[in-house]
Amino acid sequence: MDTSEPHSQTVENKFAATDVLEILLEHNWLGSAPTPEQTAWCERAAALLGAKSPDCAALESLLALVFHYDARQVLASMDAQVVLSRYAARDVLRKLANLLLDPVPLGTERFNEIIEALKSGLNIRGRELFHPLRLALAGRSGEGELDRVVLLLDDAAAAGFSVPVKSARTRIIEFCSAFD
Repeated sequence: MDTSEPHSQTVENKFAATDVLEILLEHNWLGSAPTPEQTAWCERAAALLGAKSPDCAALESLLALVFHYDARQVLASMDAQVVLSRYAARDVLRKLANLLLDPVPLGTERFNEIIEALKSGLNIRGRELFHPLRLALAGRSGEGELDRVVLLLDDAAAAGFSVPVKSARTRIIEFCSAFD
């Protein structure tokens, strides 16, 4: 996955780190004054999610996926039932779980490696590959903005926010444990 926008489709990012900080403060996800790690995370969140957010509500919705994750709620949704009924969804989840057991933090490079391993190991593409991954890690299926949410998880978990953020590894373990 390439997290950069093609030149022909460049979308203006209306949001900065201060906007992300404001949302975090509003929801008590930050706690007190931000640490340098939290400020850096907010800058990255604004860069990754800002261009994918047409308004503040959309940005807030994407940020909420970072700070709130309950695998049982995710699996109880109709969205989950649709995604899990598709071809190879369980194979994607099984292979994804095995790949995420490695404690290497999930950044852009590692995410791309995982996607390539899933593509080559399962010989599938598109929504059959990405929707189960996004469901398990971001908490819902959907488009590429959810990949950007996934890229923020491990750094957010390490940044020490007032609301503990579940890393990608923790999320896949929780998801598989709740999966019947």
